[in-house]
Amino acid sequence: MQKTVHIIGAGISGLSAAVRLASAEYKVFVHEATQQAGGRCRSYFDAATNLTIDNGNHLLLSGNHHALSYARSIGTEAGLVGPKRAQFPFVDLSTGQRWQLDLGDSRLPLWVFDEGRRVPDTSLRDYLALAPLVWASTETLVGKVIPCKGTLYDRLVQPLLLAALNVDPPEGSAGLAGAIVRETLLAGGQACRPLIAREGLSSVLIEPAVKLLLERGNSVQFGHELRAFGMSGDRVAQLDFGGDDRVALSDADTVVLAVPPRAAASLLPGLTTPTKFRAIVNAHFRVDPPRDAAPILGVVGGLVEWLFAFPQRLSVTISNGDRLVDMPREELAQAIWHDVRKASGVSGDLPPWQLVRERRATFEATPEQNALRPGPATAQKNLFLAGDWTATGLPATIEGSVRSGDRAADLVLTRR
Repeated sequence: MQKTVHIIGAGISGLSAAVRLASAEYKVFVHEATQQAGGRCRSYFDAATNLTIDNGNHLLLSGNHHALSYARSIGTEAGLVGPKRAQFPFVDLSTGQRWQLDLGDSRLPLWVFDEGRRVPDTSLRDYLALAPLVWASTETLVGKVIPCKGTLYDRLVQPLLLAALNVDPPEGSAGLAGAIVRETLLAGGQACRPLIAREGLSSVLIEPAVKLLLERGNSVQFGHELRAFGMSGDRVAQLDFGGDDRVALSDADTVVLAVPPRAAASLLPGLTTPTKFRAIVNAHFRVDPPRDAAPILGVVGGLVEWLFAFPQRLSVTISNGDRLVDMPREELAQAIWHDVRKASGVSGDLPPWQLVRERRATFEATPEQNALRPGPATAQKNLFLAGDWTATGLPATIEGSVRSGDRAADLVLTRR
């Protein structure tokens, strides 16, 4: 008999679980509370810029195996584009200095031995000082494990860990930071080639998944918010969507709960989840990038941290952005545009723009909050959790999101 699984939430965690289970011949029902799929990983048309923009600028790397496998399974891996070699240009706005980090294409971090490929004014000894991070505990602070000062920290370690952890690196979990280092810098250039969904996150990672599920006879229902679980002993026996809209589950049916932590805790009283979150600020400017603009530019010494070049627009990301969420919008846009002009070389007054301020973008990647992340299994034998806030071993990233969905799907398959 064909097995049935209900996926609660159509973010990338839920969709990755759904696609994996649909490929295993499960009948999949996806229930999404809002009117669109993707969660924090989606695109939409913005009237202010007259462009389709992403609600966040997400960067993938060639070593993000779960995310790339997911894209491959929905036929969109070619939509993730980037340079053929793992190269990252940087600019220091305080000095005007520019350089390029060249990680090459090896499976080993041989670039650290080449003065011309590593961060300027750094030595091999600086990189060796990062070694304790590789095996650090998740309960330890980054600031207790490595020196959070100096040229290498300012020009590479701080931007990398800030983007990954979304907290000031010294207060972040050393174990989570170590996982990032192991899967990127330590894995050599083959794992570090940057990949961007130039045509938009939804068109590459979200819409094709929904289309694939529907084409295979599965269900994706929007505006369908789960209000409560009906329990029977150690299993979920009913899904309550409000009013007379209830779904009775057989003993063989399974549920994957892939919703944000606050919603998950409301549906499962007693569930431990992260309770503190940090903001991310993204800005989009309708302007043609310079012809030689890199797809992604690291920026230090200013307000902007990463500058992305898309067709007809330049976009920026600022992590750990709580200090900016209440700043007047135009004042913030002007300040960001000032940095964008210096970094990119474009000129002119503020063009059409849009700010996206996600107040609860990610959980705080601190030891305290990481300890609150639950695993995928629950007290109910037919209910599993997915989401970048669960205990994936990574901070809140797309790779972690997909990994959580894959893991939940594997547990469903194991249950069978």
